[in-house]
Amino acid sequence: MKSTVETLSPTRVRLAIEVPFAELEPSLRKAYREIGAQVTIPGFRRGKVPAAVIDQRVGRGAVLNEAVQEAIPQQILAAVREHEVKTLGRPEVEISEFTDGEPLKFTAEVDVRPEITLPDLSAIEVQVDAVELAETEVDEQLNGLRERFATLKTAERAAMVGDYVQLDLAATVDGEEVPGGSATNISHEVGSQQLLPGLDDVLVGMSAGDATTFTTQLVGGDFAGRDAEVAVTVRSVKDKQLPELNDEFAQLASEFDTLEELRADLRERLGRAKRAEQLYAARDKALEALVKAADVPTPEGVVREEVEHRREAMTDQLERIGASLDDYLQAEGKTEEEINAELTDAAAEGVRIQLVLDTLADAEEVQVSDDEFGHEIVHRAQRAGVAPQQYYDQLMRSGTAAAVFGDVRRGKALALVLEQVKITDSDGTPLSLDDLRGAEQDAHDHEH
Repeated sequence: MKSTVETLSPTRVRLAIEVPFAELEPSLRKAYREIGAQVTIPGFRRGKVPAAVIDQRVGRGAVLNEAVQEAIPQQILAAVREHEVKTLGRPEVEISEFTDGEPLKFTAEVDVRPEITLPDLSAIEVQVDAVELAETEVDEQLNGLRERFATLKTAERAAMVGDYVQLDLAATVDGEEVPGGSATNISHEVGSQQLLPGLDDVLVGMSAGDATTFTTQLVGGDFAGRDAEVAVTVRSVKDKQLPELNDEFAQLASEFDTLEELRADLRERLGRAKRAEQLYAARDKALEALVKAADVPTPEGVVREEVEHRREAMTDQLERIGASLDDYLQAEGKTEEEINAELTDAAAEGVRIQLVLDTLADAEEVQVSDDEFGHEIVHRAQRAGVAPQQYYDQLMRSGTAAAVFGDVRRGKALALVLEQVKITDSDGTPLSLDDLRGAEQDAHDHEH
């Protein structure tokens, strides 16, 4: 095999490869074996069909094609090793010429890892928002708890906004019942706009036993867009009663004896969540600054693959909730082009971050121990809801264990970045990775 390498850009090369016909012999033999095992020809045992008969029945062209498809990846691998090319992603192959008995000539374009010059990390400065915690935020948390422990009590009066009513509904269009337009004894919060448009307006002022009708426009079903006459009967009116905020409530809603202890705990939790947000903001800003300072070029082929992957994941997620891409575009008020542009920008930045962290990990000779790798496997298996061994076996079968290993190594390189860059908050207070990490660890401990 002869090969040359041509640099197309800092992130892409073209390999030109020529393989003498004799070197294709092993692949040809394998192709004859595989095709022979698949075809049934009378008079011959399966797998024992002579090459001449396969040529006659299946065609020599089909065998040559199979042999070439098998040989090309091996030849690319050999050329990559010979020229010490650090490839990324899948190669794009084009066969220049190939006839029976002649050399196979083809080209393979592939993205490569660019040479990146790392900046001095300690010269990078990033600023994150200072943690600000208002007592009103603690009040909001407390009110959320009160809502969870609210009770409904029958009220001998007309319904007001915020009350819960039990009601019957029956919708008709021109005297004809609307399919699925009737419901009996359903609970509804007045003012929540959860049911039909116009319903909340008529409910205010109605008492138990009252009935009325109103007109509403139907949004779905056979009568979509038509006006429907809706008969509504109120069976009962219930008043939502919130528990008083006192020590008794603290004992009911938490493990604390006093309201002050509960407030202090909520304050502490909010603070932890905000400090964890600081860590994520510092991480994102530090990486953005690092990619910019290192002037990392973008490997377009890898980005295209990543965009495809992200689009598939997005479509799968939408399908799982019974929605389509069109539904999503409508809900977001975006065009397909805008979504594609967003996916491409995000994928390109993701690929640049991986490249710069890999370069840093190489420069700092970052190692990943079996324990660290195992810990990540356990963590991912828990998130996926499967046993760690089963998750690991799956990784090995799909050949993605190396990608997980790479993620762990990049995670360690990221920690080096955050240890060395200068992080301050908007008050000018310097923050260390330990400050930020402590918050994340606290949040993590409280999760479990």
